[in-house]
Amino acid sequence: MSAAGEFVDAALQREGDPYRADDAKSRLGSDLRFYGASVGAVRGTVRDARLRYRELGHDEVTALSSELWAEPVFERRLAAVVLLQTNLSLLDNSDLTRIEGFLRDASTPALADPLARDVIRPLVDRLSGVAQQRALTVIARWAHDENPWLRRAADELSATNPSG
Repeated sequence: MSAAGEFVDAALQREGDPYRADDAKSRLGSDLRFYGASVGAVRGTVRDARLRYRELGHDEVTALSSELWAEPVFERRLAAVVLLQTNLSLLDNSDLTRIEGFLRDASTPALADPLARDVIRPLVDRLSGVAQQRALTVIARWAHDENPWLRRAADELSATNPSG
């Protein structure tokens, strides 16, 4: 694991609380594991990681998001979403492939919805021309996919974009 990944994971585990983990598990009904870190702790950890590892460019941010997502732990995956949210300016339409993989195994609306609403939507809105058309074509394909999280994201994105 990268130094940044180790930093984020260790901080999230330190911030965890077994009571909050049990509550989140029962509330979200997911098959993910939970550390029990609050959303504020996840956001703060990502902010601190960006301050500590200032050299993170596009490739490093996307690799770190994949590294965090790789373990089926809710807070790690939420940290990956927050990392992408806070680095939207680095992302382009080619990153939809990675994000599609995240959506495929999101396993809860608490991850799928912010990916669609706070990462994909602003990314697509920022694109233009051929890049935007390619992104919209990918999202249109999701609407007919057998994966419920992709369909949910496509529905969310079409509901927020009447032309999409």
